[in-house]
Amino acid sequence: MAQWLDAKVVSRTDWNDHLFSLRFSCADFPKFKAGQFTKVGVEQDDKILSRPYSLVCGPDDNELEIIAVPVEDGLLSPKLHTLQIGDSLKIMSPATGFLILDEVPKSRDLWLMATGTGVGPFLSILASEQVWQSYENIILVYGARYEEDLAYLPLIESWSKQYASKFHFVPIVSREHKADRLHGRIPTLLKTISIQEQVGLDIHADHSQVMLCGNPAMIEEATQTLIELGLSKHLRRSPGHISLERYW
Repeated sequence: MAQWLDAKVVSRTDWNDHLFSLRFSCADFPKFKAGQFTKVGVEQDDKILSRPYSLVCGPDDNELEIIAVPVEDGLLSPKLHTLQIGDSLKIMSPATGFLILDEVPKSRDLWLMATGTGVGPFLSILASEQVWQSYENIILVYGARYEEDLAYLPLIESWSKQYASKFHFVPIVSREHKADRLHGRIPTLLKTISIQEQVGLDIHADHSQVMLCGNPAMIEEATQTLIELGLSKHLRRSPGHISLERYW
């Protein structure tokens, strides 16, 4: 049964002035599966103001973590943006969601494609042992507007070193040009095969599973491009190759 639990902020990271992560303790929070989300909130006028956030941390972590942006005129995110170490917040127990590896058919390659804070569930998946034991190749495609909007780069680079033979990282920026980054949008770069060429792997129904998370426009256009490449949406009743989670 879902219930609100008390949590306290133990650390925060400000990636820039509009992108931040909160890490908090909640001793009673039950085990969750990598890729799931839950509601996070603050008390206001004897009510709990909340919204869902994906958990960035791995399922074996002793603390919980989310990544967020303070949405202009938003009711909750600007309040979360002001929280400091020791401040209280509420978290809904248990976590839920189906963007998890248990729901993905087996394949040789796993492509994780995200924009913005949609990278959150994929960082959780990459922090689990399950993903490294299940696939020969794991590709994280992470799109943002600017270089400064790419969060968790040190963590991602640590996986690049630890799993050099199977992990591929493709960072993309759409509103500036960087020598070591692809420029553009994920759907377009998929269509021109720029992403595939970057890692030396194709996307094919015979050996690929793709998980999408983030901006709904990216998801819709990327899905269409992937369908044109011969993949299909994955449903429990009709197994396919494309699993997704929209962020609004």
